[in-house]
Amino acid sequence: MDQSILWQCYQSLSKQEEKQLGNWLVSPFFNRSENLIALYHYLKNCRQSKQVPEKQAAMQLLQLPQETQLRLLMSALLDQLEHFLSYQELFALPENSQIALATAYRKRGLSKPFQRSLQRANTLLETQPFRHAPFLQAQAAIELERYHHQSSLQRMEAFNLQQLLDRTEHAFLATQLRQACFARSHQAVYKTHYELGALPLVLQQLTQKPDLLQIPAIGLYYYCFQFLSDPAQASYFQAFRTLLQQTAHQLPTDILRELHLMAINYGIRKINQYETQYLKNTLNLYQSALQTQLLIENGFLSPYSYNNITAIALKVGELAWVEQFVQEYAPLLEKKHQNANYQLNLARIAYYKKQYTNALHHLQTADYKDLINNLIAKTLLIKIYYETDEWEVLEAHLQSMQVFLRRQKVIGYHLDNYQNIIRFSKKLISPLRRSPEATEPLRLQIQTSSPLTERDWFLEMLENP
Repeated sequence: MDQSILWQCYQSLSKQEEKQLGNWLVSPFFNRSENLIALYHYLKNCRQSKQVPEKQAAMQLLQLPQETQLRLLMSALLDQLEHFLSYQELFALPENSQIALATAYRKRGLSKPFQRSLQRANTLLETQPFRHAPFLQAQAAIELERYHHQSSLQRMEAFNLQQLLDRTEHAFLATQLRQACFARSHQAVYKTHYELGALPLVLQQLTQKPDLLQIPAIGLYYYCFQFLSDPAQASYFQAFRTLLQQTAHQLPTDILRELHLMAINYGIRKINQYETQYLKNTLNLYQSALQTQLLIENGFLSPYSYNNITAIALKVGELAWVEQFVQEYAPLLEKKHQNANYQLNLARIAYYKKQYTNALHHLQTADYKDLINNLIAKTLLIKIYYETDEWEVLEAHLQSMQVFLRRQKVIGYHLDNYQNIIRFSKKLISPLRRSPEATEPLRLQIQTSSPLTERDWFLEMLENP
């Protein structure tokens, strides 16, 4: 039973949802089977006692002689649970229930209660704070109901067709642009091609109606799509950040998280292309996301975000802020990731402060099972050994790191980067590099080699041997 969809779905319920499901099942409108209620209570008790449900125990409790009967009962309870979840989704927004009620009244020819329900739907919609795509879709749905009602009366007066067309256009533009941003974001990582359908017409429409860009659900995704499609156009990124700051209060948490992550990932790609002007902007996006807890999912901060924030903040020079961040957010990492990432970032901070002994201590404290963390730690060791003139230790470390890289089966882009780091580290400690004639060609090689995440450090070491 513990592998069944029923149990997996049941475990996903919040305590409030679990209670509501129980109320649902005791309603004769939805369920008349006492066995379903008994099975619900069995699953509830298993969850509360942190025990795995078992077929034999369930059959004995429910007095079922055959396993087939239990399977049928589990299937029936799953149907009820899925019906319950669907109901919750359909009526999660109060205006949607009023629109549905207005539809029911219209189909029954009850004009007065129809008008009342539609007015309630409109009031609920306008008083809620969010102006995202579902808001625009609900506006269009209200206008469509109003049109159906007016046309059924066969009036000779003008209908609300212009309002209906405008609202439908807004909802379409917002939805199309958002989905196009998904496609562009995915393409940037996986090099996949997507046909974007009517999007060229959408973009053309917005050049003709620029006022529509003031609608958050349209403007934000328009600018996002543009900077994802044409990374060289920094103006779109700046316009996006400005509009996001102005309209963040009009967007729900999931949309804000989505927009922040797309912009952050774009900023990181630009940083990886050595465009340092994006460091501060990307850190600001991270800080904004932290302040509104957008990066906290299921109670945890991802180690990827934790490490990126530390690295970028140090590059920007926000030492006091990043020291507080590393301490404050370490407890929000999952236990299995906590110590390694905490120690790694303490080592980064210690290195930044030129506290090399302290940095080495932190690096030696943690077990870096994550491949990228391991490589980051190894790179930090290169820098410490070089800056403390530990030439023999550094040479042995580089040989060990080269062997480590050869053993990795899946490393992708990172392989080229870390091979370049090893190659230029060896050139830095080479006796031949000490001659003035060799320095300039090496500087040119460092400047033109890609990928090379430690380019700035190598150039700094050339300037200050």
